This record gives sequence, C-alpha cells and structure tokens, in this order.
Amino acid sequence: MKREPSFYNPAASNGIGLIEVVYWALPVAAYFVFPDNLSFGAQILIMSLYAMSLGLILGFAGIVTLGHAAFFGIGAYSTALISLAGYHEPITATLAGGLLAAVLACAVGPIVLRLSGLSLMMMTLAIGAVLFEVANKFSWLTGGENGLSGIEFDPILGTFRWSVFGQTSYVYCLAWLFVMFLLFRSLVGSPFGLALQGVRENALRMRLVGAPVSRHLIKVYALSAFMAGVAGGLSAQVTGFVGLDVLAIDLSINGIIMLVLGGVGSIYGGPVGAAVYMILKDFAANWDPYNWMAVIGLFLIFVVLFGKNGLIGLGQRALPNSLIVSLPRSEKVESRRQPT
Repeated sequence: MKREPSFYNPAASNGIGLIEVVYWALPVAAYFVFPDNLSFGAQILIMSLYAMSLGLILGFAGIVTLGHAAFFGIGAYSTALISLAGYHEPITATLAGGLLAAVLACAVGPIVLRLSGLSLMMMTLAIGAVLFEVANKFSWLTGGENGLSGIEFDPILGTFRWSVFGQTSYVYCLAWLFVMFLLFRSLVGSPFGLALQGVRENALRMRLVGAPVSRHLIKVYALSAFMAGVAGGLSAQVTGFVGLDVLAIDLSINGIIMLVLGGVGSIYGGPVGAAVYMILKDFAANWDPYNWMAVIGLFLIFVVLFGKNGLIGLGQRALPNSLIVSLPRSEKVESRRQPT
C-alpha cells in the first residue's frame, strides 16, 4: 500500500492539499499582478488545458499518440467556421468544437486503439498528417495557408465584452480550465479512472477479469478529444484567427514535452508543464531568438535526469507532506506490471 500526497495525485485523496490551493490562487493573482500580459496568460491557460487532455490518455490510459493536435485543430476550425457562418455565442460554439473533436475520436478510436506501441504512434501521426493536408488543400473551407480570420463572438453571457488587453479572455479561459479540471479530477478518481489505470498496467489481465477494455479506451479517447477540442475552440476565440499550425505535428510534440516537463500520470502534470514551457519559451525566445530551443532542451534534460516524474516529482521530493496534504486521504493500491 502506498500513500500519495494529495497535490500530486488528488484523485487518491478525499481532501485538498495546501499547495493545490496555492496552485489555483496563482493564476488568480496573475490577473492583478500582470495586467499587461493577460493575452499571453490566456494562451498559457489554453495550452494547459490541451496538455491536460493529453495527460488523460497518456498518463492514465497509456495511449501514446503523436496526433493529438488533430483534435485541437478540429475544435479550432469548427469554432471558427461556426462564427463565420453567423453564430456568435461563445460558450456553445466552444462546446460544439469539443463535441466535433469527440465525434472524430469515436470514429477513428475503434481502429486506432486496436494498435499499441510504435504502430499506434505511427497511426495517430498519419491521421494528423492527413488532416493537416486536407485543411491545406480545402482552402475554400479552411483558408489553406492563409487561415481563417475575422472570427468574432458576442460578449460572454451577454455581459463581458472581449478586449484587446485580454482581461475577458483570461478569465474566460481560466473558467474553462477549472471546469475541465474538475471533470478530469473526478474522472480519474472514479471506478472508471481506476479501471483505466488497470488497462494501462496490464490490458490482458483486465480482459481476463471481464473488463470492457476497448470500450473504456474509446470512451477516454473521446473525452480527451473533447477537452482538446475545447482548447482549440478557445484558441480560435481568443486569437480571432485559425491557421494550419493548429493541426501541425509540432503542436502534438509540444504537448508531449509539456506533459513530460510537468509529470506524466499526475493530474497537474499537464497544466504545470504547459505553464513552465510557455513562460520558459517566451523568455528564451526574447533572450536569443535563434537558439531558444537549446534552452528548452537543456531544461528538459535536467528535469528528466533529476525529476522522478517531472517537475511534480521534483516538488514531491523537495516539499514535506505536511505542506502538501491538509485533510485525510484514502489509500490506493499501486499496481505493477506482471509478466503474462
């Protein structure tokens, strides 16, 4: 039996850790401390949601993908096209983008998720590449290399108007991130979430005990796609532009980097890794526009070598449990791979 601090795996906890409270207090404080950088802050929140969606399937279900940007892109293009078609309600448009991404996941999931390992990675990479080329060739619909611009939405809830300074965008994205996080948190702590972790550790054994492995994987794949689609929709609304970069392989790889930086298998791994990656990238690019990737690479090497599980693992080893946990926690049985 192993107890895990609630901040790093709150799904195994009945309470809320002190650092967990601090984590959510930081973006609220940033709204007041950095009023001139809220547009950039909104981008960080969007990437946090995107990385969190990837963490759901990679960290908790063991689905390794190189095409997760496909769902982000579908959400972005769908939301943009909805706006250009004349519908300007932002919340339902974002939900529509997420739902269309989930529909795509349900369509390809039964085929893709039959594979594993390198075959799975190549298949997801191929799907992402096909969608990228489709978006590029169907310029009459997607704008091709020029992208879609002129994307406008009504004030949120009919009250909060969009601003070039990013105040509304920042709060809007933070609200979406928090709602999606609550969904994520409750999901991984549920019996369904525990079953997913069992599939990740030993899918054959889960089949032998009667678990519907394929159905579980398709469900979590669709849920992850929905979250990524919501992130894409938010990106379209915040920037007012959608280009081919939302479907690029670079975005899929960046998502994996963010997740590794934060910590795979932790519900905070994606958001923490995304925030650190975006801030470090901005700092490094301003410092040296030509060699900023070297800074990211060196930092990633440091985290992988010295962090048992990314930055979350480093923090877990550095901070005492008395600061991490404030309320009683349940116990969790840690499963291990067994030879079959």
